[in-house]
Amino acid sequence: MATVAVRHTVEDFDSWRVGYDEHGTVRKEHGCLGATVLRGEGNPNEVLVLTQWPSLKEAHAFASDPSLAEAMKRAGVVGAPRIEFYDEAE
Repeated sequence: MATVAVRHTVEDFDSWRVGYDEHGTVRKEHGCLGATVLRGEGNPNEVLVLTQWPSLKEAHAFASDPSLAEAMKRAGVVGAPRIEFYDEAE
């Protein structure tokens, strides 16, 4: 199993969350198994999203889907996100 960590700042968390939830069907189409959304303690517009995937292949396919960048822009992501890929250690 793979995990993707995406960290970014958003203009407004509540508006961002609507866009994030709307894009959920695309995550599922790419095989997303689940996600956790976290907010920064000192800045509630600092967001960390952890998503789980069957493999790194599905995770990378989702991350390179053009709809992701479009959804982030519409949802109010500020600047470039930090995206990291992790593979489960056996």
